[in-house]
Amino acid sequence: MKEFLAREFLNNTVDNWLIALGFVLVAIVVARALYWAISKYIKKIAAKTETKLDDMIIDMVDEPLVYAAGAVGVWFGFSYLDFSAYAGADQWINGFFSVIITLIVAWLITRLFDSLVGEYVAPYLKNTETDLDDVLLPIIRRGIKIIIWVVALIVALDNAGYNITTMLAGLGVGGLAFALAAKDSVENFFGGFTIFTDKPFGLKDRIKVAGFDGTVTEIGMRSTRIKTLEGRIVTIPNSSIANDPIENISSEPSRKVATNLGLTYDMDQTKVAVAMKIVREIAADHKEAIEEDPKVGFTAFGDFALNILFIYYIRKDANILDTKTAINMDILERFNAAGLEFAFPSQTIYTKTLD
Repeated sequence: MKEFLAREFLNNTVDNWLIALGFVLVAIVVARALYWAISKYIKKIAAKTETKLDDMIIDMVDEPLVYAAGAVGVWFGFSYLDFSAYAGADQWINGFFSVIITLIVAWLITRLFDSLVGEYVAPYLKNTETDLDDVLLPIIRRGIKIIIWVVALIVALDNAGYNITTMLAGLGVGGLAFALAAKDSVENFFGGFTIFTDKPFGLKDRIKVAGFDGTVTEIGMRSTRIKTLEGRIVTIPNSSIANDPIENISSEPSRKVATNLGLTYDMDQTKVAVAMKIVREIAADHKEAIEEDPKVGFTAFGDFALNILFIYYIRKDANILDTKTAINMDILERFNAAGLEFAFPSQTIYTKTLD
């Protein structure tokens, strides 16, 4: 048995490999025990306190802490072994685990940041009068997390022994190519900045742009998402929105409705006058939904009808479809009761007998 344990493998005895494996197993057991203790006891204790901050911190810390404990144990196990016979092996192992620990710390920080913003900042901004902060929050939130990961990656590479200064200088040489490749992204970013500053629309506004008609659901750094009337989500680059005409339907003070009522040609002037009077009465009956002073007039002798034009404006707080339906139903009912006939496309052919 002693001879077997004394055998060497990769410049380390079997005995040393077993001890290193023991460190790894102990690290895994400790990590699992730590996760169990946090879930079983610490979370329950935190749940009894008045503040939610401790619950949130424990919930965000548990997984990264467990992974970090396991990684440190594995690192310690590899550190027990001797790889000096292999040039650079110890440095590579230390650098690798240093990168792992640094990325776990970055993961922990981003989880905490995201949770704090979601718990405290987002609800506060929802209660503000302006929508600008609601639009900017996801962008700032995403940007800060990207910065955390970039800084963590730089620190990790530096701890691993890479010359960061040389790498950054190399990135400077390729900066022109990167700028050309990122041209569209930069245009979209500045297009988004234009949307934030000019405010042609906001979240939940109904707009028409680039041939699409729908409600704005998200305004991001690169693109804006619109939910069309068909229920589909359309993603439009901000550069296109910034350069295209935008019709903000939600900003209209009222909705204009122009209705042509065509009466048959056997209606005399008295019946036409009665028809216009009925329309004005209907408008007065719906004054809670439409604005004052609607327009009613006998406008044209059409090809097959006497045209009465009825123009009215539906108030912003009224339901457009319900209002139009109610008015049209009243017109149909009262015109039929008054014996006023609607015309439909037709032709009358007169023949003359020649002597």
